[in-house]
Formats: sequence, structure tokens, C-alpha cells
Amino acid sequence: MDDFIFGTLATEELRLRHIRSLREGITHAQRRAPRDPLPGQLVSLELTIGPKHPQQQAWAYWTNDGSDPVGQNGQAQNGYATPLIPIDAEWDTLVWGYVRRFRGQIPGQEPETVVRYRIAAGGPGGEVYADEGTFYAYYVDNDPPPDWTRDAVLYQIFADRFFDPSPEFPFTEPKPSLKCNGTLRGITAKLDYIAGLGVNCLWLTPIFPSPSYHGYDATSFYEVNPRLGTKEDFRQLLDEVHKRGMKLLMDFVPNHWSNQHPTFVESQKNKKSPHFEWYTWKTWPHDYKTFFGVKTLPQINLRKPEAREHVLGAAKYWLDFGVDGFRVDYCIGPSPDFYAEFRRVTRTTNPASWTFGEAVDPPDSQITFEGGMDGALDFMLLEAMRQTFAFGRWDARRFADFLDRHEAFFPETFSRPSFLDNHDMNRFLWVAENDKRKLRLAALCQYTLAGAPIIYYGTEVGVSQERDMIQNGRAIHEEGRLPMPWDASRQDGELYDYYRGLARLRHNHLALRRGTRQTIHADEAVLAYRRADGADSLVTVLNVSANPATLTISIPESNNHFATGLDCRVESVAGKVKIHLPGYGGVVLG
Repeated sequence: MDDFIFGTLATEELRLRHIRSLREGITHAQRRAPRDPLPGQLVSLELTIGPKHPQQQAWAYWTNDGSDPVGQNGQAQNGYATPLIPIDAEWDTLVWGYVRRFRGQIPGQEPETVVRYRIAAGGPGGEVYADEGTFYAYYVDNDPPPDWTRDAVLYQIFADRFFDPSPEFPFTEPKPSLKCNGTLRGITAKLDYIAGLGVNCLWLTPIFPSPSYHGYDATSFYEVNPRLGTKEDFRQLLDEVHKRGMKLLMDFVPNHWSNQHPTFVESQKNKKSPHFEWYTWKTWPHDYKTFFGVKTLPQINLRKPEAREHVLGAAKYWLDFGVDGFRVDYCIGPSPDFYAEFRRVTRTTNPASWTFGEAVDPPDSQITFEGGMDGALDFMLLEAMRQTFAFGRWDARRFADFLDRHEAFFPETFSRPSFLDNHDMNRFLWVAENDKRKLRLAALCQYTLAGAPIIYYGTEVGVSQERDMIQNGRAIHEEGRLPMPWDASRQDGELYDYYRGLARLRHNHLALRRGTRQTIHADEAVLAYRRADGADSLVTVLNVSANPATLTISIPESNNHFATGLDCRVESVAGKVKIHLPGYGGVVLG
């Protein structure tokens, strides 16, 4: 079985094409330092020019008043122009030529300033904008992720699939509807169950009006889907969530919406519509820019100020309504300059809000969202954990090396919520051939790493699926979105209690939420690492193989153990600790 991960760089061919285009072109690609500048801090910009381009000069056109910069041949017509100076040339074998590098600086700015810029190169061949004319931006302020986010344990709820108290749940309507009748009231009714799991933050898939069961094709960003409930129902859910000391995040989709959205319907009928430029028309009225070629999902032209303000206004509306932040769907879709404005709106509306993106791209792409959002879902860790724990393709030593490098790459202030599966891929248990030992071990690792752990609804009681999501070359997402079973006979109560124990462990130990991590042992089968924060220190030991393993390490003797099962044993031997692990067994000592 091969894994399915949705993304733009899913194959070797796509990755090679992407790298070649970056090196051959006139490219900035958000190479900015710092990416998230403080007030008054200089910002350095870099540009590379590939061997086929004769341009010998470069400029950054920029503004700090929210408008678009305009310039020509190094002269600003709106805003400012800053020259970029050539610093060196380097040989690139992939494109078989020299790549020239330029660098320049934009002066430091006042707090709450949005700096919007684009870069151009000039000389023989005329002036050419970098990255096909892309507009970039950054927001200036001292606003790291809210402190509460480091203590978060999240629960992802697919609103249609979770619960409703009526007898009609979990009836699933036949195609093409596939609606399962979950509601907001149903979520409210199960908050004690969720809180009992040790969860303190909910993430809801989209609840906007939509023609689909999944909601990622909204017809309004300002209303609640009547099928899921009313705004009053949502208000009650929020109140009950906050009463329990929990937070709630909404799924937010700024890149696209439904072709039934009133502004699109109007624009497709009338070229003189005030919303016509909210979309990118190739040949009006039937050929337009979409999300991955899906005609029912027109992409929003966020370069149009009125469209951008409409989407940003929705983010402000729901923060004012009481939500605590957003998971941003397909965040690589909108123009990069959108996220500076998004940061300004979210932080000024609710300084304690948390935003992170779904960037199914490599770390060098994810890190570009620093300063625009608080972070990004950790897809690379997801892949590493599935390769190690579910498929068994990585041994412990390779996984340890990945963790060391991965954690060194990202700054501590970049949120990286972790997960084992979600609604767009096969469930972890399915790819692990329903071996719950592997799930327990992977979850133990997830809860003892830095990123806030996310549980996809049902994983905690052993929900799997009946068939692979990939069928005849197509992704049938419903396979991984089965309704939540509420009959006790269909739930694994021991697994639920295990997840409760993981949450208690994380909540009780500062080291697991804020401590640094150090690998202290790694061989083919066993990985051991320490998380420490001052006096609080814990060691996690994982046996990623199917065979029993024993490890003796020099750590302080402790009777405080959390294990994947009763067959994990710890004993003291000559001042050391000897750990006996069954296949796919793990233990935390503290």
C-alpha cells in the first residue's frame, strides 16, 4: 500500500521541475531576512537571476501605506525604490550556467505597518518582474504566537460526520449528496466527551453555507450552514467551549469558494458586474482560474482590493464573534502579500488568536509563512511518522536524524501542530493494517514532541476505514471520513483511556510543552530522546521494530513511567535503567 498525501510536489518529476524553474528564472521566492521583522528592523531581500536572463540590475519597489508599489527602471512612481546590489555569481549544474545573486534592504518600519513590495530586474532585455510579477508583503510588529498555543491539545472535528442527537445520525445520504447529518448542536452535546480526552482546543472543518457535505466550497463566509445549525447554535457551542476553558478554531478557506457563490454567479452572467475582477478569467464566461482545475471551485482574486477586504472582513467577523483563530486551508494558493494583511487583521482584532496554515509543501515553503501566520501543520513530520511507525520503511536511526534536522530548521516561535492523519488521507490505523500497537507508539511519540498534537476525530477509539482512499487512480475521500461511532460496542475504550493518559502526561510536564529535545540513543530498532525544561525532564524510548528490544541507559532512577502497554518493563541495574520493550512498544520515564 502506498501512502496518499495531497500536494503540489507529490512526485519526483514535479519537484525537479519546481527546482529548475526557481534556478532558471528571475526569482525572489520570499527570500527575506528576517521573515517576521520587529519594529525598526532592517529587512534584507535577495534575488537570483538565471543564466538565460541578461538583466544586470535589480530594484525593490515598496510601499508602507497598504497600496501597491509602482515603478519603472528603478524609479518609484508610487512608494519607494530600493536598489539591489549584485553580491556574487555561483555555478549551477542543474541549469548549466551561472546564477547571479542580488541583495538590498528596506528600512525599518513602525509597529502595525504592512510593507508591500515586488522586485524587478533591468538591463539588456528590458525590465522583468521577479516570480512573474508576484506581490509580496510583511507585517511589522512584535507578536509571537500566543502563549496558550504551546499548551494546546487539539481535536479535529469533521462537522458533518461527528454527531447529532436525532435518530437520523449517522445516516449517510446516497451520492452525490453523501451528507451524514452531523450538527453544531451535536458537537455541543459531546463536549464533555472531548474535554475528558484532555483536549483543550477544537478545530472544526468548514461550517459555512455550502452545496457539499464537506463545506470547502462556501457560498458565504459570513453565515452558518443551515444544515449544521444556526448562528445561535454556534454561539452556544462557543460559550460552552469557553466555559470549559477550551478554545475553538475555524477552518478558513481564503483561496476559493463555490461557483454558486452569488458574486461568481453574477460575474459569470455580466462582465460589468462590480465583482467581475474578483476572479481571474481566461476566457469569459466558462474558462477561469480554479482550485486544481475543479470548475466548481473558482479561485478568488485576492489582488483585487475589494475581494481581499471581503475575505479579511470575514476573518475579523468570526474573531469578533468569539472564535480563537483559524486553520487556513490551502494557504499556498493566495498571493503571498495576502498574509501580511491577514496577520494585521487577526492580531489587531484578537491579539491572542492562533492561525496556522495547511501548506502541503516542503519546509522551505512552509517557513515563508512566518510572520503571516503563526505556523503551519507539520506535514513533513506526518510523513516521517507514517514511514516509521505505520509502514516500517524508516528505522529508528533515520527517524532520529530527521527529527534532529527538522527541529533545527524551524525557529522555536513557528507553530508546528502535529498529526497522524486527517480528512484528506487514509487514516493512520488503515495504513498500519489496523495494528493498534503501531498507533499507540506513534501517538506516544506525537505527544512527546514539541508541536501541539492533533487528534483526528475517532482515532482515539480506533476508527479506521473499509477501503483504501485511492481507487482506480482517484481519491475517494469519504473512505477516511466515516461517521463517528457512538455505540460503546464499536469504540475501543482502552485506546480512549490511553489517549487520556497521553494528554495528562503532556499537561503535567512543562518539558513536553516547552522543553528542548535531545537524542540520547538511536540504533536500527530503538530511539531514545530527552525533553527538558529546567528541573522537569523526561526520556521517551520507542521500539519501532516488530521484535522485542532491550535498552540500558544512564538516567536517574524513576518510578514514574508511562508505557504503551503493561508488557513494557523498567528495572534498575547497577545504577542504570534497563528498559524491556515488546515489538512496537514505548515508554516515557520521568
